[in-house]
Amino acid sequence: MKSFKIQDLISVGIYAAIYYLLMAIAVFALHMGFGIFSYMFIPSGTALVAGIVYLLMTHRIPKFGAITILGLVNAAFFMFSGYFALSFIPSIVCGILADVIQHKTNLPEKIRTLLGYTIFNFSLTGPILPMWFMQDAYKEALASKGKDASYITEILKPVNNMTFALIILSIIVCSIIGLWIANNIYQKHFAKTKGQTNENIIR
Repeated sequence: MKSFKIQDLISVGIYAAIYYLLMAIAVFALHMGFGIFSYMFIPSGTALVAGIVYLLMTHRIPKFGAITILGLVNAAFFMFSGYFALSFIPSIVCGILADVIQHKTNLPEKIRTLLGYTIFNFSLTGPILPMWFMQDAYKEALASKGKDASYITEILKPVNNMTFALIILSIIVCSIIGLWIANNIYQKHFAKTKGQTNENIIR
């Protein structure tokens, strides 16, 4: 983090803004397809479309700390947007862990990028994990916001072990697909402008 410059922080801010724009597009598309239950697939939907932001950050700001900052931005968003009280924790943990994998390990670049991106996408699970692991507290939080019993029952209806496994699997699969799409975009539009080789990050 000491090597960060003002320009790096500005760049992270720009990438964070693009990230949230892509997330908003994913949320809109999911809502159109899944209605009230779309919230469960926001992490995987975002993973599908936001890979290019991750690639640009790791290539244009190749320093430990950039991914962590993006995770902290997610955490701040969850803290101040009325989500469940502990929703920010996965964003911090997954952001730091992805950063460590990306910049502090000796894994091959393809593996580092794919593993880091996949783990980072779990940073968006903070608002939904309490539905499985802290359900009573989650119900109380919804009730305190004025949600009636029928709404709470309806929104928790699909919460079971099978849907939990489906969400985990969808995040992993969408991270792989999303990074593959992002790599094609990066190689076509960005790599040559930076004098980088055309070797794919993920094939």
